[in-house]
Amino acid sequence: MSMPNARAYKKAAWIFLVIYLICILVPIAITVAWAFTDYWPWPSLFPLGFSTRGLAEIFNSYSPVGGILLQSIFIALAVSFLAVVIAALSARALVHHDFFGKELFRFTTILPFLIPVTVFAMGVQVAFIRMGLANTVVGVIIAHTIVALPYATVIITDVTAATGARLEEQARVLGADKLQTLAHVTVPSLLPGILSAASMSYILSFSQYFLTLLIGGGTVKTFAVVMFPFLASGDRTIASAYGLVFLGVTFIVFLLFESILKRLGMREHQSFFS
Repeated sequence: MSMPNARAYKKAAWIFLVIYLICILVPIAITVAWAFTDYWPWPSLFPLGFSTRGLAEIFNSYSPVGGILLQSIFIALAVSFLAVVIAALSARALVHHDFFGKELFRFTTILPFLIPVTVFAMGVQVAFIRMGLANTVVGVIIAHTIVALPYATVIITDVTAATGARLEEQARVLGADKLQTLAHVTVPSLLPGILSAASMSYILSFSQYFLTLLIGGGTVKTFAVVMFPFLASGDRTIASAYGLVFLGVTFIVFLLFESILKRLGMREHQSFFS
């Protein structure tokens, strides 16, 4: 590739990067502004009054948002864990083993992609009522896991296929048993895929509204269920305050989650080569 072409491609890449950042950061900036805005009439370019009414409404002494937030985080983390474990086992079966009906099994792992969430929710609600899982946290976790599983499976399957089995075979040749190979080779090599799959599953669960409302029956309340009525009511100040808390909590959880996984990966890496 000639130097002018390389510079043109680099310039185009920077342009697309700037456009991408604008598309991401501008809506976040508007949400932050509305969270502290008291009055912003059209066509004013900037708010005409500022207030903490939105955050005060969320965190007042009578608001149950704290407990709902903790329950939402617990449900999302449980969904992430279940989705990653099931997806890792499915990916290993698809990549490293041949069995009858393998392609059918591969198709079923992505089948929830093809079914709209509304149709899935109405169908699974009937089954959950019969099984006694409706209006329970366990039922919501299972329903969220089913929705998040295809994303986790696709991500971890690609990482498993790219990693291959040579490192595991070398560890076994050097005398490692199955548990040591799993702890010191398999899991660290899959950590990037595990992190990506867990993050995607967490986002899907934490932001799920209709499925939670239908399966939870209004008994199981999550942050998205509480936030949605304010989005629909037109009160942008309170809705944006909820959105700001939503972004902040998700960002903090992701930082903690990534920090834990990185430390686990570093510890496994050091013990494996020491």
